[in-house]
Amino acid sequence: MRLRMLTIHDAVKDYVAVMESEERLRTVFVPSGTWPVGLTLEQNIADLGWHQTEFRMRTSFAYTVVSLDEAEVLGCLYIYPTSVAGFDAKITMWVREGQVEHGLDDHLFQTVCHWIEEAWPFENPAYPGRTISFEEWRAMNQDA
Repeated sequence: MRLRMLTIHDAVKDYVAVMESEERLRTVFVPSGTWPVGLTLEQNIADLGWHQTEFRMRTSFAYTVVSLDEAEVLGCLYIYPTSVAGFDAKITMWVREGQVEHGLDDHLFQTVCHWIEEAWPFENPAYPGRTISFEEWRAMNQDA
């Protein structure tokens, strides 16, 4: 796998990965969530354009996880600032449904944790839904 900046040029491949993983994604970021139900390709293009803009402004960082040949989007990684006391970043990620059974979700999480620890300036990043439960995260941050 390769991680690189998510851009609007990834929209079609990203959309295919999201739609393949729709049921699973409703629980990856917030239990019983609704995203990406009803997502259209046009909305995905707009979302990716916003992610790309934020990345270039260095206000948040969205990465696509792609196969080495770039033929397939395998998932995404998001690094956001947070105002939750005691944490200096909120980090979430997902992998497409077909890759979970191959262990990519665990591999991506371990890889990202190591990369964040070694290369990013964070003291205490939060990984809601992974190292901290969604319930705890919501209790600390009403905007989560």
